[in-house]
Amino acid sequence: MLDDATIEAIADELLEAGRTRTPLPRLTTRYPDMTVEDSYAVQRLWRRRNEEAGRTLVGRKIGLTSKAMQDATGITEPDYGAIFDDMVLETGCSVDWEKYTHPRVEVELAFVLKDGLSGPGCTIFDVLNATDYVVPALEILDSRIEMEGRTIVDTISDNAAMGAMVVGGRPVKPDAVDLRWVSAILYKNQTVEETGVAAGVLDHPANGVHWLANKIAAHGDSLLAGDIILAGSFTRPLWVHKGDTVHADYGPLGAVTCHFH
Repeated sequence: MLDDATIEAIADELLEAGRTRTPLPRLTTRYPDMTVEDSYAVQRLWRRRNEEAGRTLVGRKIGLTSKAMQDATGITEPDYGAIFDDMVLETGCSVDWEKYTHPRVEVELAFVLKDGLSGPGCTIFDVLNATDYVVPALEILDSRIEMEGRTIVDTISDNAAMGAMVVGGRPVKPDAVDLRWVSAILYKNQTVEETGVAAGVLDHPANGVHWLANKIAAHGDSLLAGDIILAGSFTRPLWVHKGDTVHADYGPLGAVTCHFH
């Protein structure tokens, strides 16, 4: 376990890395004994620093929810990060590519809550009952820690690589469609790059949300009415470059698009 001074130093380094767009060397090489609990402590302090600076917490993202991503990283459970108000963008937006480090895009569903959720003991039925609507979303991944050889400890400390999200398409009530069978086709510059089905997220995208409610309960935290929860990607991350246009077609649920300039 790391001491408080080290956790504070890492959180401050991450804030500076976000400002300068200069990723830090991997934490796991510098602190080989760093644990998952240490990395969540770093993330909580980083979040508090951002809130003190005037950013408003509006929800959470869940990462590493698909078997493909877990196999790729050797990590057997999801992780989570904070979503601030200035991270939520609308479809059709033009995104400043320079604002992010190594941006990548993922295809997801976002749950918007009408009631709060708290653990322990939160179930998928609690999630569906508490959800106002589900809406298509793209996640833009950012990296304040170098990519090569990252572990779960690096990723969690780095706010689960959350950069921004783009919301669009057709919001639906959670019982209006079979959420497991929501699918998407991801295009970059008119070329199909990825396809996916939402069941790739823990067999049902709502499963990540009750996992999250139970996970944060251990830290005395809960999900609130109005929170937006990015439930996890059902495609692999897609690298994007300046000038790229990304378009995700969700069929009956509409589309989400953004351009990187």
